Amino acid sequence: MIQIAKPYLTKEEADAAAETVLSGWVAQGPKVKEFEQRFAEYTGARHAVAVSNCTTALHLAMIVAGIGPGDEVICPSMSYIASSNCVRYAGATPVFAEIRPDDFNLDPDDVRKRITGKTKAVIAVHQIGMPAAIDELKRMCNEHGLKLIEDAACAAGSSYKGRKIGCHSEIVCFSFHPRKVITTGEGGMITTSNEELSEKFRLLRQHAMNAGGYDRHLSGAGVLPEEHTELGYNYRMTDMQAAIGIRQLEKLDMIVKERRNIAEFYNRRFEKIEWLKVPVEKEGCISNYQSYALTLLSGSPVSRDELISLLGSEGISTRKGIMTAHREKAYRDLMPGISLPVSESASDNSILIPLYYPMKEDEKEQVAHAVEKIFRKVLKIV
Repeated sequence: MIQIAKPYLTKEEADAAAETVLSGWVAQGPKVKEFEQRFAEYTGARHAVAVSNCTTALHLAMIVAGIGPGDEVICPSMSYIASSNCVRYAGATPVFAEIRPDDFNLDPDDVRKRITGKTKAVIAVHQIGMPAAIDELKRMCNEHGLKLIEDAACAAGSSYKGRKIGCHSEIVCFSFHPRKVITTGEGGMITTSNEELSEKFRLLRQHAMNAGGYDRHLSGAGVLPEEHTELGYNYRMTDMQAAIGIRQLEKLDMIVKERRNIAEFYNRRFEKIEWLKVPVEKEGCISNYQSYALTLLSGSPVSRDELISLLGSEGISTRKGIMTAHREKAYRDLMPGISLPVSESASDNSILIPLYYPMKEDEKEQVAHAVEKIFRKVLKIV
């Protein structure tokens, strides 16, 4: 089977992890600090704070943004469930808004309709690496006094209007899960240019202890008093993960370039099939193509599920389109009766196909040929 995704890990990452293990410092320490500094520099943000994963990053974002019981946060339903779960972790209520079918990202016009006196924030997800309408959403949030939080779980290496994702908003959350463009196994990062917020994130990720282990180490023989100042969490990244992340970050632009080449190859092949819609990059948006989604248009002679099955028989692994949280049991029972026809149609009629680096020429060709073959066979075209 051609896998849908693979992490790109080499001996460099293995050596970096091994060196860290042998250094004796494996918890949050000097490598985490170095990774944070390098990631901030890469994104153009002033600060980066490493955490255990993107879900914990989003949870801290809710807390630091002052979100709590009685508040509402507008977010897409068509996203991985963590994008809305983080709102519930804070005791607030997620309000689902529609997406734009061409890029799977929040529709600013629909978001505006859902703002109420209880709304405190908007979560903009850069879905499968495609940048959302940051400027429009920022203007709207500023107009209504709302916080804009970017869920950039899939967007490391993507760009918006000439700048990397990570520097446009006050709080941006990233993931380094193995399905992402770069990985640390598990892991996440929060970027911000607000020093006060960065210090708050650093405090809360380590049980709200004012002096962490590395701080005590740097203090040498001096005694550094410890105090747990408020309710905190254990959301730290290890130095082993950070060591891998440093090596991965050095390759990020190269990986994105190659992923974009694969996406362009797919675009050329699939644009010729009238029932398929390929991904759309809006003006000023550059995607890292964390995933590649094909959308089946109305009248397609093959359904989404049929296409998944037929590609599987050709040795190609695929996935259904991005989930809609409001149709999951965790939300159906809690928030019954929600209808989001644009999101539901986009989810039900899209399929994710293999895209990873390095993807061999014969693997790309096998995927493209299989899709073309299925449509020719259905239409009885030799």
